Amino acid sequence: MKISHAEIASAAAASAPSSSDAAQPELMGAEIVVKALEAEGVPFIWGYPGGAVLYIYDALYKQESIQHVLVRHEQAAVHAADGYARATGEVGVALVTSGPGLTNAVTGIATAYMDSIPMVVIAGQVPTAAIGQDAFQECDTVGITRPIVKHNFLVKDVRDLALTMKKAFHIARTGRPGPVVVDIPKDVSLHKTAFAGYPKTIEMRSYNPVRKGHSGQIRKALQLLLNAKRPYIYTGGGVLLGNACGELRQLVDMLGYPVTHTLMGLGAYPASDRKFLGMLGMHGTVEANNAMQHCDVLLAVGARFDDRVIGNTKHFAQVERKIIHVDVDPSSISKRVKVDIPIVGDVKEVLSELIAMIREAKQKPDASALAAWWERIEGWRSQDCLQYDHGNQDVIKPQHVVETLWNMTKDDDVYITSDVGQHQMWAAQYYRFEEPRRWINSGGLGTMGVGIPYAMGIKLAKPQAEVFCITGEGSVQMNIQELSTCLQYNTPIKIVSLNNRYLGMVRQWQEIQYSGRYSHSYMDALPNFVKLAEAYGHVGLLIERPQDVEGALHEARKLKDRTVFLDFRTDPTENVFPMVQPGKGITEMLLGAEDL
Repeated sequence: MKISHAEIASAAAASAPSSSDAAQPELMGAEIVVKALEAEGVPFIWGYPGGAVLYIYDALYKQESIQHVLVRHEQAAVHAADGYARATGEVGVALVTSGPGLTNAVTGIATAYMDSIPMVVIAGQVPTAAIGQDAFQECDTVGITRPIVKHNFLVKDVRDLALTMKKAFHIARTGRPGPVVVDIPKDVSLHKTAFAGYPKTIEMRSYNPVRKGHSGQIRKALQLLLNAKRPYIYTGGGVLLGNACGELRQLVDMLGYPVTHTLMGLGAYPASDRKFLGMLGMHGTVEANNAMQHCDVLLAVGARFDDRVIGNTKHFAQVERKIIHVDVDPSSISKRVKVDIPIVGDVKEVLSELIAMIREAKQKPDASALAAWWERIEGWRSQDCLQYDHGNQDVIKPQHVVETLWNMTKDDDVYITSDVGQHQMWAAQYYRFEEPRRWINSGGLGTMGVGIPYAMGIKLAKPQAEVFCITGEGSVQMNIQELSTCLQYNTPIKIVSLNNRYLGMVRQWQEIQYSGRYSHSYMDALPNFVKLAEAYGHVGLLIERPQDVEGALHEARKLKDRTVFLDFRTDPTENVFPMVQPGKGITEMLLGAEDL
């Protein structure tokens, strides 16, 4: 949901402090920034210093409530703040300098924007008098980030700084969350102004996200759901972001309807429950995709019908069905698929109201129709589309690594991050998430290199939890320098690298769609990851035989206070199945090599 500068130009006078100027201390802009962070309860900030933010760093030096984490690249600072936000639900904060500091952060900002992650990125800027003069390390931060933020600010007057910071946090965490950039020229961080305290509340004239859904629309949705013969509940990351997993579980259990999640929604409903059909979409299960195509009433909650979920929209539209779509962002509704009952509102509140209406309703779902629908679903499920060669003792199957890790940790306090590629899909398919916010990955942008920074951010926030980063030898090298940060700040994560010597997903597409022309997808100059991990002060393990997989994972887990890099040499020919090729419908799935 984009917000125009005009819409947020003014805040209510009540939100401004009212103390008399005479009694107010004078603070530098940099000190006001730190006061704002303290008032917002920010425990960690990830960043990298540079000339334009040195006054802010000096202010951070003088306080003790916020821990600053010095990353080795600004992209990792934003990813770490992003991972922290995904795991905790709080606003993540990053601090970067002007010019290349900001441009290095762009990928992290875009990643958070695509997945609607609440974040505030503070960027330094050249002094106000130098803006537009091609000054050293100047760039147009507002212009560069405009398409990839929920909103951004350029603060030209130190007197506006406290209110701007309040706006930034408010915008980042409310409605459909997202990243907000605050660009602060160096002279603004130096100048002093009377400081009457950080605003406790904020009212913005034209930014008022809808929270309560329309009761009439919810009642219409109720009637559709109760009259359905083949109902289906489809949810995305919005359920987790809206902290509505408890309500979703209650709804599914009350109705007894099948449920599926997108890649971003995994964990919203327990994967062990039979009502969960698995992930849907390009690499979804047969049962999840067929139910999506053949249901007669679809309840979509906090999801956006993106291309990786429903494939070809014309194919999806071939089967007539009634669609109810609940989302906090009105621009997401009917964007790709026309819906019958749109409900704009906070998903937690809408689901709570729907549950209350179900309790009051005299009508119950059609038991016989539902039984017939479940029988059909079980027929699809019986195909066991996630089967693989379990008995292979010659080469490590990547699915086996993930499945072994899940069996070993499923009852423990564990977070799983991933990078992007085949390993990401195998993690989503074979690690069965029971709880929300335990699966941390880049969905919308598909950013390689997020895995280690995500894990680093989570481990600081959740020091007692085990944090595993499932990655590949391609992705992991994009931010591998953060192994240095892990050592400095004592964040002992476990890196599970499914090393197949290829850019695996690229190779898979080249095999299937480009007649096996493997153009630049083979990695033929890889480092010795064991020695590299050791050079950074960590533990490295090389695993080459299937029978050693479990033992290596056990050994890594025993080293609770050490970061461990596990280099699993996996089958380079293994592909992710099921697979829906681009341009195809979601039921036109390749289930294995025999379909190629």
